[in-house]
Amino acid sequence: MSTLSTPTLGIRTPFSAVAGIITISGAASAFLVWLVYYHHPTDVSGTHLRFLPALNAVFNTLCTIALIIGLRYIRRREIVQHRNSMFAAFFFSSLFLASYITNHALHGDAHFPGHGAVRFFYLWILLTPHILASVLALPMILITFFLSLTGRFELHRRLARYTFPIWLYVSVSGVLVYAMLAAYR
Repeated sequence: MSTLSTPTLGIRTPFSAVAGIITISGAASAFLVWLVYYHHPTDVSGTHLRFLPALNAVFNTLCTIALIIGLRYIRRREIVQHRNSMFAAFFFSSLFLASYITNHALHGDAHFPGHGAVRFFYLWILLTPHILASVLALPMILITFFLSLTGRFELHRRLARYTFPIWLYVSVSGVLVYAMLAAYR
């Protein structure tokens, strides 16, 4: 069992830091809405970087694996390994976001060609839980990291109980959305 000691500053989480995280997350979400729904793609023919959707799915899969490994480590009280796994998950999520932005800037939004019940299932996963959960997950992930990095482990632990399942759901459902799109291409 290994532990990690980080000095605590002895003060509550600064409201300005949390407010800043929420503001940045809101701005990022607004930018993504603009990018997906209002921005005209620069590569309408879809010939440049066509591998990006598959790469996004790989990044989401790697994030999912890192999250599950991190959960295993924290349950075993292996703090350093848990921290490393969470940094890996954050790294893969960050790569996903960069790739996602690039893909949507180039190609725009992908439309699901399926019909009937499968289309309803796809849209339900995409619109309701996946998109809403991803908007909620971003500030939660950043605040959870902030609490950990500033030594506020009790607050970190309490928020992580909610952050983890939402982050995991976003990662898994992102792969499912890609798989459904790929199956109907």
